[in-house]
Amino acid sequence: ILHRRSSKICSRQLTARSVSVDLNNDASLLIDIPDALCERDKVKFTVHTKTTLSCFQKLDFSVPRQHEDFIWLHDTLVETEDYAGLIIPPAPPKPDFESPREKMHKLGEGEATMTKEEYSKMKQELEAEYLAVFKKTVQVHEVFLQRLSSHPILSKDRNFQIFLEYDQDLSVRRKNAKETFGSFFKNMVKSADEVIISGIKEVDDFFEQEKTFLLDYSSKIKDSTAKAEKMTRSHKNVADDYIHISATLSSLSKVEGRVASDEELKLTELLRYYMRDIQAAKDLLYRRARALADYENSNKALDKARLKSKDMAQAEEHQQQCLQKFDKLSESGKRELTSFKGRRVVAFRKNLIEMAELEIKHAKVCPNVLESPCV
Repeated sequence: ILHRRSSKICSRQLTARSVSVDLNNDASLLIDIPDALCERDKVKFTVHTKTTLSCFQKLDFSVPRQHEDFIWLHDTLVETEDYAGLIIPPAPPKPDFESPREKMHKLGEGEATMTKEEYSKMKQELEAEYLAVFKKTVQVHEVFLQRLSSHPILSKDRNFQIFLEYDQDLSVRRKNAKETFGSFFKNMVKSADEVIISGIKEVDDFFEQEKTFLLDYSSKIKDSTAKAEKMTRSHKNVADDYIHISATLSSLSKVEGRVASDEELKLTELLRYYMRDIQAAKDLLYRRARALADYENSNKALDKARLKSKDMAQAEEHQQQCLQKFDKLSESGKRELTSFKGRRVVAFRKNLIEMAELEIKHAKVCPNVLESPCV
């Protein structure tokens, strides 16, 4: 019942959810997710596109997509060599409704020990929590697509266009055990590789400063996210306690619940998003450092070829290819990291202002509730 009812609620109220992390200002390609439906272990998103671009067959269209489709699109972008100098928007996390489901199950088991009024209020609160999780899930998937649509290069990717326009099932399968292990092994190799190339002297002050900043910022935002999650949980716990203490405190419970929901969407989720986005920026620095290491190795190989007077033409060609790749990554990397700074500042400013306005609104409600003779 919770699944079915909450899904319908979400479909009606998606327009009221938190605004995207990135502003979708390019009128030639506008993307949103106006509707979503939760069915057991999966969520079906309706991806709506409005465009004036000639590469699409229609100006306005919608397609059904699942979470695995988003992951497929992200992976294809990451694996495209031409995009090595870009910050690939982080993939949306897998939808997780386990917590509200478990709470609803426990509520059902304890129904006999509660009054009808207490049970009804607890059920309403859990449905509200489920709705908040659903709204957050839709938001992170929509943000991913809007980041792509606003990017001058990624917005023209053929796989992205297929994702938006192909109106049939993409038939994207999950990775099997072998592929999953392969990805795990690849990440281990990458981690070891990062240690090796970390000893290479940076040749550009801009990237040296960016590397120092991102490493420090990553640590700080991780700590901030943990504290924000703790704060949100505290508000949710207080809301639950109000219900258990007395039904007359239900109004305060609603206020605390709304505060928790707003903090989750406007602050905690924003911090979580930038934890992932900072990792995407660090991945760009890694790919550039890898290109620099390859270029330096090609120089050594060319020196050896010259000493031996053997395979010089081949070594010179390889060295030029490595240099061109490194220069290309450096040029696009500077643009991407500069854009990342501006985007991050705008997103934090916007969300923090909205959260402050909502908390002021909730704070004005509390005195009226406390002055109530019932309390």
